[in-house]
Amino acid sequence: MFDAKKLLDQFLGSQIPGAGGTVRDRAGQVTQMARDNPLAAGAIAGVLLGTSGGRQVAGTALKLGGLAAIAGLGYQAYKNYKAGQAPAPATPDAPKEPELLPPPSDSGFATQTVSDDFALTLIRAMIAASRADGHIDAGERAHIMDRLKVAGIGGDAAAFLEKELADPIDLDGIVAAAKTEEQRVELYTASRLTIEPDSRAERGYLDLLAGRLGLPDALVDHIEATVSQAKVPAGSPWA
Repeated sequence: MFDAKKLLDQFLGSQIPGAGGTVRDRAGQVTQMARDNPLAAGAIAGVLLGTSGGRQVAGTALKLGGLAAIAGLGYQAYKNYKAGQAPAPATPDAPKEPELLPPPSDSGFATQTVSDDFALTLIRAMIAASRADGHIDAGERAHIMDRLKVAGIGGDAAAFLEKELADPIDLDGIVAAAKTEEQRVELYTASRLTIEPDSRAERGYLDLLAGRLGLPDALVDHIEATVSQAKVPAGSPWA
């Protein structure tokens, strides 16, 4: 069995510059980057299935990657929500990176207590979000699997990803795996990190997910604001 937490880090821990845009836009350049910089190839899963809409994760969230970024952003949003604060206003021209503090060890966001099963659920949630606009067809899946091979991702991990990309989205299973409010926050945070809701399908998917998870509108607003601060336009000097 593969290391689910390591694979999760590869989804959000990409350090490859200039890798914004859609999956189609990135596929060719990713292959060349893998050839030019093999040490960065391990992060290609994040480039292929990561943020879309021309925005990318930046700053501390990018450096932390994976589970730590999801937990840190989710904890920050949840803490502000519980404190009764107003969500931070969007400032696209001068993004202010949220301060990512390690969640307290006694909180429901502590990364050391996350099971491999829930790490897999977070990956499933991210893949489901990336498929929300329906653009990952059979041909696109084949391209993705080719790039994963270039990245050195094979065996059980590749088989898991290929199955998740091909099978119908199991939203019931994703939602049922979240047993606590903190886990529900992390599921939504991971999904929102994966996409920019630029289409009705993507916005509709996130709204459906929030409703199925039972997240209050005010809490969703905090997650949206916190994640938005962690993502900047591709090619931005803040990236």
